Amino acid sequence: MNPVARGGAWGSAALRRAVDVVVASLGLLVLAPLLAATAVAIRVRMGRGILFRQRRLGLAGRPFVLLKFRTMHHPAPGREGPEFDEFRLGRLGRLLRASSIDELPSLWNLLRGDVTLVGPRPLPVHYWPRYRGDEYRRFEVKPGITGLAQVHGRNLVDWPERLALDVRYVEERSLTGDLRILARTVPMVLTGSGVSNGQVVTMHALPKDRPG
Repeated sequence: MNPVARGGAWGSAALRRAVDVVVASLGLLVLAPLLAATAVAIRVRMGRGILFRQRRLGLAGRPFVLLKFRTMHHPAPGREGPEFDEFRLGRLGRLLRASSIDELPSLWNLLRGDVTLVGPRPLPVHYWPRYRGDEYRRFEVKPGITGLAQVHGRNLVDWPERLALDVRYVEERSLTGDLRILARTVPMVLTGSGVSNGQVVTMHALPKDRPG
């Protein structure tokens, strides 16, 4: 990479990081009452365990712990599988997901630098061996709170298209492109579009056996 290109890439990274810190800091401050009220509601309606913590893959495949509000009741013995998610997701959980309030604790991950505002969504660590070929390019950039796949339909987008969109984002990544994605994210969040695919309340797991 020539010095001019390298300098431009560094400048873009520095600008993205500065925006992430400002947005995360202001978000945590301004939304503190909502965060507190949501925590109380979860404690009252669903019991102990306010936050959902899960190890996800970040930049270069490095794992980190993603934070979200818990939206499901604890599973009954023998009913842990995804086929029981609809029964575990009560009215409060549906509201939190439809409004994306469940995502607000991820502002802490944004402040820490685990994620950035726009990028491929971080997926669980056990998915690592399930990717194929160019799909690993998603780890060339930080994962994002929103991304190209999300503005194309969130959970309505099937896995092949979702992963292809992640690769496309990496290849075409730009600051103006990120602004477009952020602009498209706002109406989707306000309307709750794409949260459920109409059959299950959560996204199907990435299949273990896929063509190479």
